[in-house]
Amino acid sequence: MRTVSTICFLLLIGLTACTSSYKAPDLGGLYNSLVQNESPYRNPVVVIPGLMGSRLVEAQSHNVVWGAFGSGSVNPNSVHGAQLIGLPMEKGGKLNQLQDDLIPAGALDSAIISLFGYPIELNTYAYILGVLGVGGYRDQHLGEAGIVDYGDRHFTCFQFAYDWRRDIVESAKALDRFLKEKRKYVQQEIEKRFGIKDYDVKFDLVAHSIGGLVARYYLRYGTADLPEHGDLPKLTWAGSRYTEHLVMIGTPNAGSIDALTNMVNGYRPAFLLSRYPSAVLGTMPSVYQLLSRSRHHPLLDENRLPVNDILDPELWEKNGWGLADPNQAHVLKLMLPKIKSPEQRRQIALDHLRKCLKRAKHFAAAMDIPAKPPGSLKYFLVAGDSDKTNKTAQFDSFGRLAIVEKGPGDGVVLRQSALMDERLEGNLTERLISPISWDQVLFLFSDHLDLTRNPAFTDNLLYFLMESQRS
Repeated sequence: MRTVSTICFLLLIGLTACTSSYKAPDLGGLYNSLVQNESPYRNPVVVIPGLMGSRLVEAQSHNVVWGAFGSGSVNPNSVHGAQLIGLPMEKGGKLNQLQDDLIPAGALDSAIISLFGYPIELNTYAYILGVLGVGGYRDQHLGEAGIVDYGDRHFTCFQFAYDWRRDIVESAKALDRFLKEKRKYVQQEIEKRFGIKDYDVKFDLVAHSIGGLVARYYLRYGTADLPEHGDLPKLTWAGSRYTEHLVMIGTPNAGSIDALTNMVNGYRPAFLLSRYPSAVLGTMPSVYQLLSRSRHHPLLDENRLPVNDILDPELWEKNGWGLADPNQAHVLKLMLPKIKSPEQRRQIALDHLRKCLKRAKHFAAAMDIPAKPPGSLKYFLVAGDSDKTNKTAQFDSFGRLAIVEKGPGDGVVLRQSALMDERLEGNLTERLISPISWDQVLFLFSDHLDLTRNPAFTDNLLYFLMESQRS
């Protein structure tokens, strides 16, 4: 195990040298003795990636649809590609019934981008998995794939891969199934190694970006769905039955204006790569659930007046945004090839848009109920506040969006959003007002993904998981 920890630590130092000038703590020296203490009482860790952070493959062929880019990858602007990456649409069909053939296949620990025929590997979640490796948390996925030889030591780290395109409530239900499956596995290992039968296993969740929203909904409501007629679900904290701590990293708890701009303008993962059309992104319920809260005034109209409801379907249809954009008719034709009438395709798209906006409004209301979690459940937030981050957008009479104000954040998520800060603009003299009861908050001078590479994060994460006082 000492060899594995040393290898992981050297990997971290190498990555840090390439990406940062920070001084790095001697993580191996700090935590090696704890690593050697093989104990059944350490909570296993589940890593929950963010939006676009899980690899998606075709169920039968296992061809990668999301996770490999460039030459030979799926082109979202082709008939085949648009149908693969976009979710199905059907007028009158319920969102949870509109299924396709894609399945998640592990967290996107690295992504291969092919430019001019040359593959370039970008580390995404490899660093955070390496940090956990230093702490002796054996990642099941890496071990079974033969990427790291852990021997038979430590069985305490898992990647929760999920279809990030789908409704966040669906992903929360999938998280419940995942935790119950891994709980049985850990219980069997504890009985085999330590002779303790039916140990009451609790998990620590480490969630990046939208992964924190998946975890928060699960902790609050367990597997309960949003009620049919708009009522709020009963807040039971059912998910805390199997969870003790949640670490949120750059989570947009109050949403992000970038979700709107991407659905209006499309999204390009990297320079020279294909742009994902706004109509394709508009099929994904999760992206709507990332929209900023209207009460924070993230959107101004052509007269610079705050928009009362950013989730109003009429607003989207009037301005021609996302699935309501008439210029996306050719994309709708790619995604709905069996529908011959352009007007019929548009009606299907508008129906899907309305369903997603309604679901997003319901989801936000459920997430915004102020509540203090059970005493055994702790919330730890890691957020950035040193990068200028898009805060307010304005649209003109043609529906075109422009960012008119920025604020402190991590370049993607505002500090205000991560904290779910409900203080009125210009009245920051009082202490934080938030519906989320934070136990600990750590601010770092890093961007959205680099938060996980910051040495202050790595040191504090291992302390929180391995050394912090527990009840």
